[in-house]
Amino acid sequence: MVHAFVLIDAVPSRVAPLASELADVEGVAEVYSVAGHADLVAVVRVRHHDELAEVVTGRIHSLEGITDTRTLIAFQAFSKRDLEALWDLGEETAG
Repeated sequence: MVHAFVLIDAVPSRVAPLASELADVEGVAEVYSVAGHADLVAVVRVRHHDELAEVVTGRIHSLEGITDTRTLIAFQAFSKRDLEALWDLGEETAG
C-alpha cells in the first residue's frame, strides 16, 4: 500500500468546494483544510505507485481552482500504539 499526502494550494473561493470534490476522488481517503503552507491536504492511499501518479496528476490536477500541489510519499507509518511499543522495547533491553 502506498500512502501519500498531497499539499494543495487553491484559489481562495474554491477551497471549500475543492475539499468536497477531492473527497470524491477515487484513491483519496481523507481531505483536511489546513493553515500554513497549503490550503488543503489530501491523504491518498493506493496499491501501487502507478496509481498514485494517476490520482495526483490525472484526477487531482484536473480539478478547477488548484494552483499548485506538493506530494509527500510516506516511507513508514507510526501510530501512537507503534511508538509506545517501540519505547517499551527500549525499556526492556535497557533493564
